[in-house]
Amino acid sequence: MTTYFVSRHPGAIEWAKRQKLNVTQFVAHLDTAQVQHGDTVIGSLPVNLAAQVCAIGAAYWHVSVALPSTLRGQELSADDLDRLQARVERFHLQAIE
Repeated sequence: MTTYFVSRHPGAIEWAKRQKLNVTQFVAHLDTAQVQHGDTVIGSLPVNLAAQVCAIGAAYWHVSVALPSTLRGQELSADDLDRLQARVERFHLQAIE
């Protein structure tokens, strides 16, 4: 089973490494066709992609950050994410058709 950490942000990748998450692959973009049942995906995915991950039978863990509006659009460092008390939280999403 593979654990993906999805981010294009160097600060988030460094933060994840500091958290000692059991990450198998760091990727800037997730190709959901590669995700298999039993895999784990960690990141801040758009809700439709997170729902696809869950539909495959993989676990989705969201990197949650209470980001003040003054920091929106700025590149955050690992230290910034620590100060903002970033955390990973498991979610299960399902599209309603």
